[in-house]
Amino acid sequence: MTAQTTIAGALDRRLLMDRSVPGRVALTLPASDVPLQAAPSADLLRKGLDLPEISQLDMVRYFTNLSQLNFSIDTNFYPLGSCTMKYNPKINDEVASLPGFRDIHPNQPDEQVQGALRVMFELQHALGEITGLPGVSLAPLAGAQGEYAGLLIARAYHESRGDSARTVAIIPDSAHGTNPASAAMAGLEVVTVPSNAQGGVDVDALRKLADNRTAVFMLTLPSTLGLFEMNILEITKIIHDAGGLVYADGANLNALLGIVKIGELGFDICHSNLHKTFSTPHGGGGPGAGPVMVAARLAEFLPEPVVVREPAAAKSSLSATSHHGDAEPVEAHHGAKPYAFAYRLSRPPKSTGKISGFHGSFSILVRAYTYIRSMGRDGLRSAAENAIINANYIQAGLKDKYALAVDRYCMHETVLSAKRQHARGAAALDVAKRLLDYGIHAPTMYFPMIVEQALMVEPTESESKETLDNFIQVMRQIDDEIDRDPALLHDAPHDLPVSRMDEATAARKPYLRWQKSG
Repeated sequence: MTAQTTIAGALDRRLLMDRSVPGRVALTLPASDVPLQAAPSADLLRKGLDLPEISQLDMVRYFTNLSQLNFSIDTNFYPLGSCTMKYNPKINDEVASLPGFRDIHPNQPDEQVQGALRVMFELQHALGEITGLPGVSLAPLAGAQGEYAGLLIARAYHESRGDSARTVAIIPDSAHGTNPASAAMAGLEVVTVPSNAQGGVDVDALRKLADNRTAVFMLTLPSTLGLFEMNILEITKIIHDAGGLVYADGANLNALLGIVKIGELGFDICHSNLHKTFSTPHGGGGPGAGPVMVAARLAEFLPEPVVVREPAAAKSSLSATSHHGDAEPVEAHHGAKPYAFAYRLSRPPKSTGKISGFHGSFSILVRAYTYIRSMGRDGLRSAAENAIINANYIQAGLKDKYALAVDRYCMHETVLSAKRQHARGAAALDVAKRLLDYGIHAPTMYFPMIVEQALMVEPTESESKETLDNFIQVMRQIDDEIDRDPALLHDAPHDLPVSRMDEATAARKPYLRWQKSG
């Protein structure tokens, strides 16, 4: 790197306040065409608000350069385990940006937003079909909120039967961290069941735990080890025989699409992160959507609102839509009151109430709907099959260098262990940081916590064989670097604007205000 490029890079990375020069402006406001109003009282005004004075070009360069520092699936390989960072087809964004979706308001009358309600209705039906659980609410705004909604449904179901003693949630030790947190928030006592040597649930231990206090058993499928639960039918029978419900953490359905339906395995409740399986880009706290799906007998407890299609009641110029998406005229029934629209928001009769402000993350729902309709039944199955093939390809290419959490075929992701590397002086964190120098986002580190030096890798179906081969080669090269030059790993990353930091302190004591350089 030359001195000139180093200086140029430093200039590009200056903060806005560091670029400030007194008297410079980015724009000139036109003269006011309305009477000037008095300012608020002085005690309401901020004092000493130091704003940058910069030109418009400096401002554009600042934000453009800042955007180029973003790491995204559109720029590089992003194998972040459990997050399903698949490619998001741009048609999804285009459809969500159509004026009829973009410019509506959630408080508009139902008759003015029939197209939006139809999308939500058909998405409910599609998710019910994909999971085999026909009762669907799109209201939860994220996966963890979907979990919470599902657990509230489980509690309401038992209480409606006078079975209020069921207050225990059984959760495997390999579960997502949100599972026990959501259960505790729902007022349930969390009991942990251990994993067996094959990475599945210890069925004998589960059998001893399941009793008349069991409200729900929560299981991530595939598990956080990236494995299918081989004893799933026996597990669901154990819980049902004890009178409990079975909850599927379906945050990631990417290995199941079109292959198996959660409901047919004996699950009663499931949530799905649409921003994972159904291709919405996510990260940084959003956007997200975590609809909850339930068996028919639990549909009356769903959080509101759900979209229903009115029974045909009167002739109208408006067309309704069937479950299959075919346009049908609205016909009249004898004695029925005429109405002018087909879809409406509804509250289930024993609803657990509102879980979010309005109707869910509508733009994310549109993107998921677009993805599902674009892919079709065969396309969704193909996505799952290719996700499984890609994960197993990586696992096969690295298992001689990196230990496996469990040595058997994985599903959508593989969990590697860097314990061999750790014994030679490089932790999983060092491997992950070094990957950044090669233009590859780090996999999920140290999760699941039952795996020593865990690296959770999920390639998704989006990636080509060439990308996977490059990742395998880089991971093998990093392993070689431990013996040749371990400092390369310990000091990584080397070529990024931000080098290694004390991440624990950065998370707990962040600098949230500009500080003068130097």
